[in-house]
Amino acid sequence: MRLMMILAALATFWLAQGLQDVRADDNFIILQSTTSTKNSGLYDQILPKFKAKTGIEVRVVAVGTGQALQNARNGDGDVLLVHSKADEEAFVAEGSGVKRFDVMYNDFVIVGPDGDPAKIAGAGSAAKALAKIAKANVPFASRGDNSGTHKKELLIWREAGVDIKAHSGKWYREMGSGMGSTINAAVEMGAYALTDRGTWISFQNKGMHKIMLEGDTGLFNQYGVILINPSKHPHVRTKLAQTFIDWIIGPEGQAAIGAYLMDGKQLFFPNANDAGS
Repeated sequence: MRLMMILAALATFWLAQGLQDVRADDNFIILQSTTSTKNSGLYDQILPKFKAKTGIEVRVVAVGTGQALQNARNGDGDVLLVHSKADEEAFVAEGSGVKRFDVMYNDFVIVGPDGDPAKIAGAGSAAKALAKIAKANVPFASRGDNSGTHKKELLIWREAGVDIKAHSGKWYREMGSGMGSTINAAVEMGAYALTDRGTWISFQNKGMHKIMLEGDTGLFNQYGVILINPSKHPHVRTKLAQTFIDWIIGPEGQAAIGAYLMDGKQLFFPNANDAGS
């Protein structure tokens, strides 16, 4: 009888310990996000601050915006942080997300090989620059992955009046990869590429490539955050996810974003409180 009581007590102890371990391990959220935010080092800077404040771990899935949106639609995550505002608003409108909030912005730049073979420097606009690249038949490396960057690039090609499908596989090269891999390919091929400024600043393998065009208002790059709808996906960790959203659009998160520098340069500019979303 005594042995049975001891075994029962041990079983109760280990069950309680196991439940504590499960609860501890469950104190995390999955963030569907972009390669640009991950590759720039932003999350390495700000997420430890969030965990220190709340105890919540953020596990980042870094893919293109299009894939992140699809993953979120499938319920693979708790929070979405991407940069294609029209698609984000459609995501909320269809009921896949609860509400969208502006978080931060940076901008896109067009980079290219030293010597600027298509002579796009000083073109005045991104559309004029891409038109020059098309006319010169100079290689252009596209992400080709339905990411926010890729969507922006396609929009600029349309503004330039270039039917890019007609040039696919020729001077127009679709990488089907993230921003870092696409820049690597552009450097190796001596090609132009569109990239977000944050990734470019933090990128190490620039070779002889330089920013050839910047400052066009059409290259503005807004990021937004959305809670994945728990009504569609009951497993969403709503309380933890909302804590993250409140933090990143609140004073501490916004300050952490603004404080992140690379080589003395600010990569992202917080703007959650600039206007309503």
